[in-house]
Amino acid sequence: MSQTAPAPLPVFVMQTPEGLRAGEDRFRLLAAIGRLGSISAAAREAGLSYKAAWDATNVLNNLFARPLVVAWPGGRHGGGAEVTEAGRQALRAHRHLTHSLAGILADLNRSMSGAQSSSQSGADLPGLSPWSFFMKTSARNCFHGAVDSVTSGTVSTEVVLRISQDTTLTAVLTNQSAEALQLRPGQTAFALIKASTPILVIDTDGQRLSARNHLDGEVLSVEPGAVNTEVILDIGGGKTLAVIVTNESAVALDLKPGGPCGALIKASQIILGVE
Repeated sequence: MSQTAPAPLPVFVMQTPEGLRAGEDRFRLLAAIGRLGSISAAAREAGLSYKAAWDATNVLNNLFARPLVVAWPGGRHGGGAEVTEAGRQALRAHRHLTHSLAGILADLNRSMSGAQSSSQSGADLPGLSPWSFFMKTSARNCFHGAVDSVTSGTVSTEVVLRISQDTTLTAVLTNQSAEALQLRPGQTAFALIKASTPILVIDTDGQRLSARNHLDGEVLSVEPGAVNTEVILDIGGGKTLAVIVTNESAVALDLKPGGPCGALIKASQIILGVE
C-alpha cells in the first residue's frame, strides 16, 4: 500500500505593513555557515556570490542584539566562520516558527474539514525579538540595541542607544517623534543609518568635531565601483558599518583592509524605530 508523502513545510516569509520582507534565504545561509564553517563555502551552497553572503551575514549580525556569526580572516579561499550560540538560538527559533506555522495551517485544514484541532505549546525562546526575523530596509545599516538614556529638551530629544557592550549611538529627534515612539531607558529599539551618511576619517587627534557619533573601527573590505567605493568597517562587538564614499575619497584616504578608520555620524541623521 502506498504512503502519502508528508506535506512540505511552508516557506516562512514575514512582511510588515510597509512591505518590508525577509524569507528563508538568510537562515539557510546561516545554517550552511554552521555546517561548513565557512562563509565562502556556504555562499556556494546557497548559490550566492561571496560578497552577497558577506553582506547577508553582516545584516544578520547587525539586526540581532548579539552577533550570530563570527569570522576570522583568510581571504576568499581561507579563513573560517562560526555560528555563535545566539546564532544557534536564532536558527532554533526560526525552525520553531516554521514548524508552528505548519501546525497552524494543518489545524486550519482540519477545522475547515470539521476535524478536531490540536494545539502545541510554544518553546521558550528568551532574549529574541520577532522583528529581527523580518526587518529589512533600504538603509544598509540597521542596529538593534537597548536605550541607555532619553534626555528631553525644549524642541528635541537626545536618545543614546547601546548596540554592543562598548558601542553606543546618539540620535536626536523631535520631542513629538520621541513621544510617539514612547522611548524609555531599557527599551529595545533599532537605529537605521544610510551608507551615504557616515564620513570616514583616518586621524582626528586634537580636532574638535560637531558630529556626536565617532566610531573607531578597522577596515574589513574596500570594494571600488564605477563612481563610488563601498567600505565595510568592523566597529567592535560583532557589528559592522557599511559606508559609501566616492572613489576619489577612498584613494585619498588610502583605505586598505586591516587599516584603522573612523566614522563620523551626525545625531540628526540616525533614524530610530521600535518593535
